[in-house]
Amino acid sequence: MIKKIALSIFLLSLTIGFSQNTGTIKGKVIDIQTRGQMPFVNVLVVGTDVGAISDENGAFIIKNVPLGYVKVQASFLGYLTALSEDYLVTNEKTPYIFIELKQDNEQLDEVLVQAKLFKKSIESPLSRQSLGIAEIERNPGGNRDVLKVIQSLPGVASNPGFRNDIIIRGGSPVENKFYLDGIEVPVINHFQTQGSTGGPVGIINADLIRNVDFSTSAFQSNRGNALSSVIEFTQKDGNPEKLNTRATLGTSDAGITLDGPINDKTTFIASVRQSYLQYLFKLIKLPFLPTYNDFQFKVKHQLSANSEISLIGLGAIDKFRLNESVNKNVTDEETIKRNRYILSIVPVQEQWNYTVGASYKHYAGNSMQQVVVSRNELSNNAKKYFNNTTNASDLLLDYTSKETENKFRFENTSTTTNNYKLSVGFGLEQAKYFNETFQKTANSEGVSEVNFSSELAMFKYAAFGQVSKKYFNSKLGTSLGFRFDGTDYIKEMQNPLNHFSPRISLAYELTNKLTVNASAGVYSQLPTYTILGYRDNENNLVNKNNGLKYLQANHWVSGFEFTPNNSSKMSLEGFYKTYKNYPFSIRNQISLANLGADFGVVGNEEVTSTSEGRAYGFELFAQKKSFAGLYGILSYTFVVSEFKDNLNNYIPSTWDNKHLLTLTAGKKLKRNWEIGGKFRLVGGRPYTPYDIDASSEIANYDVSNQGILDFSQLNTERFKTFTQLDLRIDKTWFWKKFSLNFYVDVQNALAGEAIEQPYLIPTLDANGNKIIDSNNSSKYVLESVKNTSGTVLPRFGIILDF
Repeated sequence: MIKKIALSIFLLSLTIGFSQNTGTIKGKVIDIQTRGQMPFVNVLVVGTDVGAISDENGAFIIKNVPLGYVKVQASFLGYLTALSEDYLVTNEKTPYIFIELKQDNEQLDEVLVQAKLFKKSIESPLSRQSLGIAEIERNPGGNRDVLKVIQSLPGVASNPGFRNDIIIRGGSPVENKFYLDGIEVPVINHFQTQGSTGGPVGIINADLIRNVDFSTSAFQSNRGNALSSVIEFTQKDGNPEKLNTRATLGTSDAGITLDGPINDKTTFIASVRQSYLQYLFKLIKLPFLPTYNDFQFKVKHQLSANSEISLIGLGAIDKFRLNESVNKNVTDEETIKRNRYILSIVPVQEQWNYTVGASYKHYAGNSMQQVVVSRNELSNNAKKYFNNTTNASDLLLDYTSKETENKFRFENTSTTTNNYKLSVGFGLEQAKYFNETFQKTANSEGVSEVNFSSELAMFKYAAFGQVSKKYFNSKLGTSLGFRFDGTDYIKEMQNPLNHFSPRISLAYELTNKLTVNASAGVYSQLPTYTILGYRDNENNLVNKNNGLKYLQANHWVSGFEFTPNNSSKMSLEGFYKTYKNYPFSIRNQISLANLGADFGVVGNEEVTSTSEGRAYGFELFAQKKSFAGLYGILSYTFVVSEFKDNLNNYIPSTWDNKHLLTLTAGKKLKRNWEIGGKFRLVGGRPYTPYDIDASSEIANYDVSNQGILDFSQLNTERFKTFTQLDLRIDKTWFWKKFSLNFYVDVQNALAGEAIEQPYLIPTLDANGNKIIDSNNSSKYVLESVKNTSGTVLPRFGIILDF
């Protein structure tokens, strides 16, 4: 049998036809300001001596390029050397690389022939990392999900398990903002937690991504409403010469991506993906059956030599239903109990969302004007019945919500004759929110019922500016920025002067390899719509009446960066953040800063803007870009995260992990093999123990169907440190007409076990009835069920390019 398979593969190889191990790159070089074509520019494939010179039209063709992901650099006298992102070269695919060169006003008498592989901007000289598509695709344990790959970077904590919560420097997941080609994308995950940003699977398709820029402080003033991070995704442009196709097949979904020309001035790239997790989960007998679908596209049109417009779109449809027959033929008692618990608390859910937008750019010599318009919408529906019946009397949750935003932003960026970089602009936004909620809840005080319908319309506005300049032969870089935000939600929020957000960044080159960096800033964020639109049973906007305020975070960051060579970087940064005006729950008497890493909705309750917090620590980061096929990242973060409790004392927040360590390494081998590994250590985060007495009350448990937390002991317990090792193997075949990449990605290869808070469930008698406490007829007899995550999760996939 094995001989037959081997013979079939051999015959297939002969039929397809092997080709040479080199390909071709085409492209064009222009001046970034004048948009004029640049002849006689030297273009070189990084790490090789293969290159070409651009012709009189700025065009170039490089032949004999090694197959796989490559970068090119372009250099010309009087201009800064430009380095491209990663581009995939195959026998069939000829990437087209558009290179923009910028004049070097500080040094016109020589040309830098080698560019550094690490980007650095004067506005954000620290707390910023970049990932290329090659790093994203090959990241062990990432499964080509961009948000999971980010967890390798400094300052980022992650929860054991399968969620994509991005927890930055001790901040809640709600504090992050995401942009796709400069257009804000509020929903970034399938089954996203409303009122936060996390979810189990990212919506962004890596096949359309060129690179990701990740900032944890020193945010530019044109990026607002973020307290912990700004994550910018840059998409690929479609190939202007021919149609390309990529098909992917993995353990959870399948997708197809097309890119190519529409006409001589317009390109496109688009993808669709569909999951089949519901079949896999049913086969392996899990109690829930998720289904997700998503789409993503970009159309770019060259209006003239000096202007262009891009249209982008992103969306998803998600459905979550229960596998109520999951315990059929199951004999393991622990598994039966665990499934019973999950079935009792998980609602049936449907969620869909989309973001569409347009970005217009006009280049006018030393200035560039950009106009961005977009619309995004989220619809979220969830329903839960006691014992999963459909009886009206058993209804526990009936939730319907919709968020809609229409946005406009204008920016003007210019460079003066004395090399000041100026950026000014403004933003307008019209938002609508609808929420219809029926929900029974229980806490230590007993059962309560919420029943309201809310509609809310808001208008938001912002103005921002930034000025940057280098001094002392470009050794000192300075940047000053400001931002004003306002909304008509409440009188106190209408005046943008009340939400003034200044910021400053400094960078000084001690040597050509060592830089000292510092930044300080004030950042504001509007509370989520779930908080803004919450009403009590009398239909009052209680949070509006409570004088809701913008959340505010103050950042102070400083550190050193050492670049021993063009492909290596080491940095040490210390950070200190303070928070004020954070929403504080009236019902549970805790800061909402402790919430956001679970499914459901965050903020659909009465709050006051009275919570305060702080987070501080340091980060150690070292990265080596590919050298002789070897690459790696080492990241260590020490972080303390604390928020005040109801007694005004600082206590550890849910995100107080203390120690975060990630080591990622890989090696490119001969014959297009590649291996990689990622080791992750996450310090145990605090948690709140159960109120056993309140949990066992029949009236409470029949509503909550889970243990009730004792918030008088908020975060007084701590989980154990969690470690995980992920491994990945890639093999790529390059044939004449197509290429095939096969990968195996094993998450948690050593079966590291994370012990989470146990489940509390009523004990059943021999007939399957819940046992009532013989000493107190108002209480159930409860037992705990072990809750761990430590399964080895192998994944495989195929990527076909043609």
